[in-house]
Parts: sequence; C-alpha cells; structure tokens
Amino acid sequence: MASQEIVIRRAQPDEAGALTELAHAAKRQGGYPANWIEHWKEGLTITEDFIAGNEVYVAVIGDEIAGCCALVLGDSRAELEHMWIKPERIGTGVGKALFMHVKKRAKDLNLPELEISADPNAEGFYQRMGATRIGEVRSEIEGQPRVLPRLAVTVAGVPKKETPPGW
Repeated sequence: MASQEIVIRRAQPDEAGALTELAHAAKRQGGYPANWIEHWKEGLTITEDFIAGNEVYVAVIGDEIAGCCALVLGDSRAELEHMWIKPERIGTGVGKALFMHVKKRAKDLNLPELEISADPNAEGFYQRMGATRIGEVRSEIEGQPRVLPRLAVTVAGVPKKETPPGW
C-alpha cells in the first residue's frame, strides 16, 4: 500500500453505518467466534446519536475511512471509546494518529487523563502509546470468563486532580 497522508476529522452522523461496519470488521480481526461478534452487536454499533452527542473522529486516507475513535466526556472522566482500525490498515500509523489527536484534544480541554476499557488484543498498542493498567473489567460470555484491561494515559501538561479523602 502506498503511503498516503492520514487526515483526522470529526465524523458525520450519516457515517454511522460505515463506522459500525468498521467496528465489526476490526473486532472479527481479533479471531473471535462469529456468535461472540453477534452477541456484541449492540456494543459494536455506532449510532447517529452517538456521533452527534460525542466527539467522534475518523482517520481518512484519500477517500477511505481507515479508522475511528471517540472522546466521551463524563462528569468526572474522559473515556477513549470505539477505537477501531480497518484490518488492512493496522500497523500503518492510523491508530497512533487517532490516539495522538484525541490525546491533544483532551489536553486542549484541560483533562488530566484519558481512560480506556480495552480489548485484550489492543492492550499492547495502548501501552506503547503511554497508557498503564489501572484495573480490570470482568465479564463472561457463553460461560467463559473474560478480563478486559482498564487503562489510563496521562495527558501531558495537565495536572491530575486528586480526589479528596472519603470521596
């Protein structure tokens, strides 16, 4: 594949179907059984409302959407969600470009850190991006336990607010 510029821009609500297809393709790349992908269908769906209500970004190469992710702002934290890279674009810098864009956006918003509930297959990528494991999310599918790493990355230059004792 020829090297082309990666452009990061906000996703448009009418791209929800394409981003959902991307999420499904990326999840299948993890080698999960088809029935697990079907079980996760709702969680892998990116809706127009989700795009309209959050900072969802796409990485575009030429006219191709090569990846996406979302910065979801909560009351007390910022989450990186729906980080999906087109399988044939994994390892080409798309994920790093998206991650660095969202990290810069978090800094611009004065957020001290980004938290991530990651697929186990993606933990190494996030660690290479500077994230550290802060916990685990335990779940089960078809009687098999699953442990999802819970990660956080400090946003450079923004002091972390300490939680007062007893909170």
